[in-house]
Amino acid sequence: MMRQKFHIDFVKNSKIFFCISLGIMLVCLVLNLVLLPTIVDIQFTGGTIIKYNFGGEPAHTEIEKTVKDTLKGIDALKNEKVDFSYSENLAANSNDDTKHIISLQFTGNKAVSIEHKQAITDALQKAYPDNSFAEESSTAVDASKGANFFLKCIIAVIIAAVLMILYVAVRFRKIGGLSAGLMAVVALVHDLIIVYFCFVIFRMPLNDNFIAVILMILGYSLNDTIVIYDRIRENRRKSGPKTTTAELVNSSLNQCLTRTICTSVTTIIAIGSVLVVSLIYGISSIISFALPMMIGLISGSYSSLCIAPTLWVIWKNHQAKKKAEKKKNGSSNKTKKDKKTKKENNKDLTKKDEDTSSEE
Repeated sequence: MMRQKFHIDFVKNSKIFFCISLGIMLVCLVLNLVLLPTIVDIQFTGGTIIKYNFGGEPAHTEIEKTVKDTLKGIDALKNEKVDFSYSENLAANSNDDTKHIISLQFTGNKAVSIEHKQAITDALQKAYPDNSFAEESSTAVDASKGANFFLKCIIAVIIAAVLMILYVAVRFRKIGGLSAGLMAVVALVHDLIIVYFCFVIFRMPLNDNFIAVILMILGYSLNDTIVIYDRIRENRRKSGPKTTTAELVNSSLNQCLTRTICTSVTTIIAIGSVLVVSLIYGISSIISFALPMMIGLISGSYSSLCIAPTLWVIWKNHQAKKKAEKKKNGSSNKTKKDKKTKKENNKDLTKKDEDTSSEE
């Protein structure tokens, strides 16, 4: 059997692990409902994105004030909500002054007309004549298409989860593959919730990066879980049926602990490097992928070690207890039936003896 470097009782501490996860989720849920509402990108809700490039270092608050004052004078847009985001213009060369980009996001079904976009551009150019404001691009997304895209993404995640259950059920059928697959899905749901709250807490809009992170975490977390289940299956074959499920899982988890941590740390370092670069250059599209990915990897390693296997142990113990009670009840019913049959036979013999005595 593989050498065991650690002796952590994961099963015994399972309630602590569950409380940690539930506590984090509860705090994040309260923040989400009370202070930090979910931001949904126009890719899902529909709307318009207008990007302007500019140079210099004008105050962001002043730019936003200029845009909002301009919108107040446009009847079609004065009640529309607009969000602002800033990034570096990586396409600009060293001699180009327009090194910054501001994105205006209008949520809703109303498209921003050419006249209205020109009015915003003129206002910015008038307020900041030395900063070379110019429209870089404009994108409109229909609300129905955005909702359809979001639905397809959710369906993709559900299909991936179902296929995962079937795969684990077939591959690990000797140790109860179906229940193992279901517990793996519970762990994945745990990871997806953590990723969702990461977007909420760090005020990142739910967009195509959210779906990409979810699918990536599904793969990484599933890989860790399968490695652990494979170790459990191998140890069960070597140790035999006498070893309890809790002992088997604890031994397997301690053997896989180093491998799981090293794999996750290596990946986190790589993604962390990308995150640092994107933070330096203000690349919001990369930040909204790398940061949730790092947190998702940590959550995935945690759930693969502390959630899925321990839940599986609880389920297997529940099944064993239920089976023992059923067997006990069956044995008890059989004993009662035998006693009843024996009692009836005794009555028949007594009656037969009485009939014989009366004939004599």
